[in-house]
Amino acid sequence: MNRAFEQLNDERITKDVSQMIRTYLSILATTMLLAILPACATAPATTEGKTDMRADSDAAVAKAENLDPTLTKVLSDAAGYAVFPTVGKGAAGIGGAYGKGVLYVGGTPVGYCDLSQATIGLQLGGQGYTEMIAFQTPDAVNNFKAGNFAFDAQATAVALKSGAGADATYQNGVAVFTMDEAGLMYEASIGGQKFTYQDGLGQ
Repeated sequence: MNRAFEQLNDERITKDVSQMIRTYLSILATTMLLAILPACATAPATTEGKTDMRADSDAAVAKAENLDPTLTKVLSDAAGYAVFPTVGKGAAGIGGAYGKGVLYVGGTPVGYCDLSQATIGLQLGGQGYTEMIAFQTPDAVNNFKAGNFAFDAQATAVALKSGAGADATYQNGVAVFTMDEAGLMYEASIGGQKFTYQDGLGQ
């Protein structure tokens, strides 16, 4: 009886230690990911890169509005909106996302932005998607520009489909839309996303 109890106790200790190690490694890897991502320059380094980024963002908006014509009014009524044509997401063991985009005010591009996201937990595989953030007021735009903007863990995005824009509501001054790179409805987890911004398009 005592031997069986000792064996069971040893198994529990081993399991607890293993869990602690996995948690520590996950936290360590996530911290490293967060440290690396912000080091990337917000704006593309070359004139060609900047031109391509604006073209990709314009194309993403056109694709989204074609998918959901009601989005056109949402964007035209917004004080501004950020477009991330491609957000790369996912890795085995550590989930994360990173993407570069353009901020528009009055329908005109005014600067570059990027997003980074790291999550702890099992995430297998990865998928790229497009993300668009509409800002309800000039204050919301300025908050984004100042780098004082991030999504809490409970933040959700609207998966773009026909009529989604008409039903969208602002939460804390923003409305977020996502679709996959093929232009299909896609629900992305946006909790924990953080953003940086660089003003001016500098040819």
